[in-house]
Amino acid sequence: MSDFSVLILDKKPGETSFRSLNEVKRLHRGSKVGHTGTLDKFATGIMVVLTGEATKLNPLFSGMDKKYKATIKLGEQTDTLDPEGEIISSSSLPSASAFKEALSSFTGPIKQRPPEYSAIHIDGKRAYERIRKGEEVVIPERDVTIYSLELLSFASDEAVIDTHVSKGTYIRSLARDICHSAASCGYLKSLDRYQVGPFTRADITGLDNSLENTHELIKRVCPEELILSPEYKKKAINGFLDKKGIISKSSNDETYYRIILDDKLFGIALKEDGRYSIIALCNRDNA
Repeated sequence: MSDFSVLILDKKPGETSFRSLNEVKRLHRGSKVGHTGTLDKFATGIMVVLTGEATKLNPLFSGMDKKYKATIKLGEQTDTLDPEGEIISSSSLPSASAFKEALSSFTGPIKQRPPEYSAIHIDGKRAYERIRKGEEVVIPERDVTIYSLELLSFASDEAVIDTHVSKGTYIRSLARDICHSAASCGYLKSLDRYQVGPFTRADITGLDNSLENTHELIKRVCPEELILSPEYKKKAINGFLDKKGIISKSSNDETYYRIILDDKLFGIALKEDGRYSIIALCNRDNA
C-alpha cells in the first residue's frame, strides 16, 4: 500500500465528508488524509481524497470545476437550504416557463452569496457554528461561474437540473436564487456530484490505490513533466531540484510538473519565478 495516493471515492448520503474518510484513515493509519472538496451530509457523489505526501497536492486538485445533478423542492425554503433544515418560508409554485426563464439568467460569471449554514470561516469561526449560537452572520458574495445549466424535468413542486460550475459554487445557493428569480422559493431535496474535474464514477478506486494508478490520475490534471537524471536523485530527495539534473521537460510552461525518474513518478514540482521546487515526493523514505 502506498502512502502517496489519490483516491476517487463515491460518498453515500447521511454522513459528513469528514466522517466518510474514517475507513480511509484506518487503512492509512499514521498518514495524513484529506479531501479536496466538501459534500453536504445529505449529498452523494465524487470525492477526491489524498493520502500521505499527496495531501500537499490539494491546491492542484481543489480548483477543479464540478458537475451536479440536483433536485429542487419548490414552494418551500429551509434555513439550511437543504432537506435537513427547518422550513422558514413558503410561496406559490412557479410555472415551468417562469422557472426556465430564471435558469437562463444564471449562466456565466455571477455573484453568489453562500448559505449561512456553511463551513465558511467568519472571524475565525465557521458560519454554521455562529448561527447555532444565535449570532447574526453576514457572508459576503463571491464570484463564481456557471458554465452550463439545464432543466432535466419539471413537475408542479419539483425541478431537476444539471449544472457544471466553478470551484466555490454552492448549489444550495444556486437553487435558492433560481427560485427567488422565478418569484417563488425552494431548497435542495437531493444533490449528486457526478464529476470533479476529469473524474467520474468510472474512475472510482476504492479505499486504496496503487502508485501506478495514482500517477495516471495525477497525469490527467497535471499533464506536464520533468525527467530527472538519476545522479541528481539524492539532491531531489532532500527537496532540491537542480535545473542541471533535468534531462527534459514538457514544451508547455505550467505551474505544476510531474517529476519522472527511471520511468516512474518520483514527485511533484512547483515552478515559481523560473525556479522549480519539490512540493511532494511519492515515497520520501525509499525514493
